[in-house]
Amino acid sequence: MYAAVRRYDGVTDTAAAGRLVDEEFVPLMRQVSGFVAYYWIDAGDGVMVSTSVFQNQAGAEESISKAADFVRDKLASLLPNPPQVTAGRVVAYT
Repeated sequence: MYAAVRRYDGVTDTAAAGRLVDEEFVPLMRQVSGFVAYYWIDAGDGVMVSTSVFQNQAGAEESISKAADFVRDKLASLLPNPPQVTAGRVVAYT
């Protein structure tokens, strides 16, 4: 499995961002080949973190691309700063 983690700082409206992600982005992630799970986390203080898990590296990489497009097209005013992106092979899980 592979995962991609994106950290967004300076989120201007966490409730609105969460609603858009849940209603519009999560369905996009479910369509990516190898989809396993997606999590959108409100870490407080204007920080939100997403974690995408896929069966293969190609799915994780596609999720990064789709996330960038979605943020640009739908969330730019809510997520004004570029995310910190970390991706790699999952080496332990339960």
